[in-house]
Amino acid sequence: MRIGLLADTHDRVDAVAELAKRMAAGGVGYVIHAGDFCAPFSLKPIQDLQLALNGVFGRNDGDHEALRAMAMSGLGSELFESPHSFDLMGKSILVVHDINEAAPRSLEAHDIVVHGFTHREEMKTRGKTLLVNPGEGCGWLHGAPTAAILDLDTRHVEIIKLTDGNWSNR
Repeated sequence: MRIGLLADTHDRVDAVAELAKRMAAGGVGYVIHAGDFCAPFSLKPIQDLQLALNGVFGRNDGDHEALRAMAMSGLGSELFESPHSFDLMGKSILVVHDINEAAPRSLEAHDIVVHGFTHREEMKTRGKTLLVNPGEGCGWLHGAPTAAILDLDTRHVEIIKLTDGNWSNR
């Protein structure tokens, strides 16, 4: 199973739409978001493609109840307080906005940890645990919106980086 990974989208709807489109084209039907959506309307591109969403709130998410309601109106989607742990296809997954919010022992207890906050893509392995930060979906700080596709079976991570500028309506 291939899943999409997003974080720090900060209301950048055009970037979210293009990243979601590329994830769907890459065989993704399920997205994990590690927080900082900001406003509920930023979920619409994910819903428009009928992608299921599981995520956590970040530090810049405003109205949690409105975000939660918008997410739940989508296909099998739900948002939680950070950190949030769940199982998917036999893999134990922890989603946390700021990785420093999670105790080191809880990180090591999971197969996969998805986090955001730093706005920089990163992949590393700690013991049996794969830690992935898909970078910033907004591109506000580092100039290019990023996301990732994770193959749960092989643990291969592919970074999607929007660099050509043809996708943006800026």
